[in-house]
Amino acid sequence: VQLQASGGGLVQAGDSLRLSCVASGRTFRSGNMGWFRQAPGKEREFVGAIRWSDGSTLYADSVKGRFAVSRDNTKNTVYLQMNVLKPEDTAVYYCAARAGYGLGSVATAYDYWGQGTLVTVSS
Repeated sequence: VQLQASGGGLVQAGDSLRLSCVASGRTFRSGNMGWFRQAPGKEREFVGAIRWSDGSTLYADSVKGRFAVSRDNTKNTVYLQMNVLKPEDTAVYYCAARAGYGLGSVATAYDYWGQGTLVTVSS
């Protein structure tokens, strides 16, 4: 499985941004896609996840109500819509894939990772 994340950039606080992650190669139709982020000097943290089969989602409390994960099965693409961005959202955002059915919020549960895309939110 190869994952290609894109859509990062420099935005101002309060702005919106949408990240995309295209999966190629073997895809897990019963699995999940997750978004994680890592800010400078901090550990990688869970942002959100979505199940390919039914679109069920899971979010970190820090982004709940502001971020939304969606998927387009026909394009093997997962999106992270980020609204009302804050400076503390600044990080490299990674997409990841796992084969398991349960929505995962732990990085070690994911089998494949994309290269990351940088999101910088200025105040």
